[in-house]
Amino acid sequence: MSNDTQTIMLSALQHYAYCPRQFALIHVEQAWSDNRFTAEGNILHERVDSGAAEQRKGTRYERSVMLKSQRYGLTGKMDLLEIEQSDPLKYLPVEYKRGKPKIEDWDRVQVCAQALCIEEMRETNVTEGAIWYWEVRRRENVQIDEALRATTMAAIEAAHAILASGKTPPPTDKAKRCRACSLVDLCEPDLFRRDHSNAYVEEIFSGIDKEFID
Repeated sequence: MSNDTQTIMLSALQHYAYCPRQFALIHVEQAWSDNRFTAEGNILHERVDSGAAEQRKGTRYERSVMLKSQRYGLTGKMDLLEIEQSDPLKYLPVEYKRGKPKIEDWDRVQVCAQALCIEEMRETNVTEGAIWYWEVRRRENVQIDEALRATTMAAIEAAHAILASGKTPPPTDKAKRCRACSLVDLCEPDLFRRDHSNAYVEEIFSGIDKEFID
């Protein structure tokens, strides 16, 4: 990443993975609205972040750890970093979420991005992380494998491209996601999907451009 590239918050990558339009509304248009899910998530993170560092059975637990990556243009705070006191030290990022495990990689992308930051900052290799889901009181292991790394780096690149363009993409075609989004009233996805005027105008101008080129 070049020095003039905007820095992306680690949590913003989860926004992008969930819906690029949600990412742009929050991080380009600076729009935000809480709902029950986001409010509960805020309370959960306040509880997690308030704990002090501690050592138990050969593992150190550090909370509210600040991370950054110049290579990928990332910054942010992780909930918990577990450091196994082995040789070499083993680092495991842990993210807390209010919901439950998902098939999609939305949450795992955020953990993988944390791993990329740790690798750069600590000059190490991170092979796994974890997500603790409050709703089901269960911890899910995350393998930081090549497939997840590729997905995460693609999300980082695409998110940077949106910030650089300053343009907000159209809503996701996964309408079910919109119902759980706190920005649904600001986004107005149903209205956007019914309004085909933008596509019509683009088609007209595309035809004009083609005519002049020909």
